[in-house]
Amino acid sequence: MDSLSTIAASGMTSRMQSLDMLANNISNTETGGYKTDREFYSLYTSPEAMSGDAQDPATLPMIEKSYTDFSQGSMHVTSNPLDMAIQGQGFFAVNTPAGVSYTRNGAFQLSSNGTLVTSDGFSVLDPSGKPIQLNPSLPVEVTGDGAITQGGQSAGQIALWNFANPGNLVKQGNTLFQNADPSVKPTASTAQIQQGKLESSNVGSSESAVRLVSVMRSFEMLQKAVNIGAEMNRQAITEVAKVGS
Repeated sequence: MDSLSTIAASGMTSRMQSLDMLANNISNTETGGYKTDREFYSLYTSPEAMSGDAQDPATLPMIEKSYTDFSQGSMHVTSNPLDMAIQGQGFFAVNTPAGVSYTRNGAFQLSSNGTLVTSDGFSVLDPSGKPIQLNPSLPVEVTGDGAITQGGQSAGQIALWNFANPGNLVKQGNTLFQNADPSVKPTASTAQIQQGKLESSNVGSSESAVRLVSVMRSFEMLQKAVNIGAEMNRQAITEVAKVGS
């Protein structure tokens, strides 16, 4: 494959990855606590080309890495006492089959035995890593620091954790994260819990739509470049055949 087609094909691959990412972001615009994914573009030159032996080495466009934007989403009032939103940097800890995970989605509910759980049924944990048990027959009041009271008595504490480098967190599904480096321990967060509210997704609908159009146009231009390269190769072969005859 000629260098023009190679570079264009590499660019098309990276744009397809961007399209997949954007499509997932847009589909989660209404998902509470969802954090948008973004990408870093870079250029790649193979080690063989960098050795100096290659003639005109091709530098290929690629996505160097993707990352999650942890910026705060807007708050909306639900008046449901089991809905919790985090104002500031921090995460709820929940117990999943894969171990302890972290989330910003505070749409909680009570299980049949009174355990505070997520909408997926994962137990919400207290600072000691234990599930929180509540009395389903009593109202639930939660203070900004996560302290729970029922009937005027202490009923538990919702843990809030923070990471010095949230980039160590890896998405598990759409709203759960796991710590990719077990040697890095979370610290207690000073963020505040707002009861009766939920944090919306931080996906910007207008921004995502503009980016989607831009990536699609870029993909179409690269596709035309591949077609031009193929046509140039066809014409070159035809001319060689004419000279040979």
